[in-house]
Amino acid sequence: MGAGAGRTARDRARRELSQNFLVDRHAVDLLMEAADPAGTVLEPGAGEGVVTRALAERGARVTAYEIDPLLAGKLAARTRTHGGIRVVRGDFARARPPREPFAVVGNIPFSATARIVDWCLRAPHLTRATLLTQLEYARKRTGGYGRWSLVTVSSWPWFSWELVARVGRDSFRPVPSVDSAVLRIRRRPEPLVRDRRGFTELVDLGFTGIGGTVRASLRTRYRDVDAALAAAGIGPDTVVAHVRPDQWITLYEALSR
Repeated sequence: MGAGAGRTARDRARRELSQNFLVDRHAVDLLMEAADPAGTVLEPGAGEGVVTRALAERGARVTAYEIDPLLAGKLAARTRTHGGIRVVRGDFARARPPREPFAVVGNIPFSATARIVDWCLRAPHLTRATLLTQLEYARKRTGGYGRWSLVTVSSWPWFSWELVARVGRDSFRPVPSVDSAVLRIRRRPEPLVRDRRGFTELVDLGFTGIGGTVRASLRTRYRDVDAALAAAGIGPDTVVAHVRPDQWITLYEALSR
């Protein structure tokens, strides 16, 4: 029998679209507590609408995006009498962001995590994004392994990253192979760095890995690197992933004088 034998069209759609529906009310409550939804909220991957309805129950004005036409149609039919819910059939990551302050909340497809997070970080009026992601993804983005990623460091002056809660795999149907987590990304009231381009160039250079250490990479373009490293409390042999976001800010301040 072929690899797809015995699977229905819905089974194939769930696999292709990374559809793992949230069925645990406690997990929904954890997501809502972390999101504290109000005002305009966009929801990626609305699925069967469990999160959609929870957001609306808390008074949010929800625009729910669902790429699966069957699910989008069903959700639109179920919520058509609810004035606080609008269902959009389409890819959230291709949507135009609102021109007013808004939040993003959702149980997002694992396969689209990077695209959705990137969309959120680029949206000028986003206030916060509260997302159910793979646990490993959330830990990597919040320094959970003692290592920091490029996306977290480069956005740190403008956004904080926090792993709020762990959600077990049994909270979903079908049950995924890994646990999840509530990841919260919040725009800072005031940026920690004003020159986005200068900070980004510094971080990008550090993450090139030239020479194997932060010191070796930065010395290809900057002077007084050793003094800047000392001011930030970074050893000369430190590899880039072990440099904390706050240390990058100190590096930038020292090297941009």
